[in-house]
Amino acid sequence: MIELIDVHKSFGNHHVLDGVNLEVKKGESMVVMGRSGSGKTVLIKHIIGLLKPDAGEVWVDGIKVNELKEKELNQLRKKFGMLFQYAALFDSLAVSENVGFALMQNTKMKRKEIEERVKECLRMVGLEGGEHLSPAELSGGMKKRVGLARAIALQPEIILYDEPSTGLDPIMADAINNLIVDLKEKLRVTSVAITHDMVSAFKIADRIAMLYKGKIIETGSPEEIKSSSNPVVQQFIHGEAEGPIPTLE
Repeated sequence: MIELIDVHKSFGNHHVLDGVNLEVKKGESMVVMGRSGSGKTVLIKHIIGLLKPDAGEVWVDGIKVNELKEKELNQLRKKFGMLFQYAALFDSLAVSENVGFALMQNTKMKRKEIEERVKECLRMVGLEGGEHLSPAELSGGMKKRVGLARAIALQPEIILYDEPSTGLDPIMADAINNLIVDLKEKLRVTSVAITHDMVSAFKIADRIAMLYKGKIIETGSPEEIKSSSNPVVQQFIHGEAEGPIPTLE
């Protein structure tokens, strides 16, 4: 469903992606893990065509993304739903309007049909009856749920998750992880999540890829990653610093 072949991307002198190779199978849940600043968000922006590689190829469902023009890109993006790191809701719109925004912009559905689809999506994320709330009335976890409802509204084939557990307490983070697993099974979607949260990664992934210094250095099932002999992978899993913590003089 998704393939990155020898993808390179630099910003000035900073080489963020240095020959990334990654394959995501149809219906699979892939988690790309790595340290903050490792290039995870840059990688996911290439998949959806927000960035083009300096070299290499990006393929989605048999289409070469980095050769598409803007109109073709917009058409391809209809295959995607995305949950942003901080939900990215429109503060001035009610929950129902946030969830239904893409439906109003990209379909010819009638208002009544949109209302029914919005209710269905909110029901799937456990927010039935919350249509009239404003983002200001929502907790962090509820905002993520609304973001999820919006992500699935257009019935996407692929859902991208940008740090889905960021900013949540462990219990709410686990609830969001359960939702991600549940939606994958119910909707049969292909999922790509980027995270540095190992608890989340091990729970939602069919396979995990480790991004380090611009390359994918290891890919495997959660169990294979846990038992990896790669010291960089083990260091990340256990949250060990590379050296002593510097002290202020």
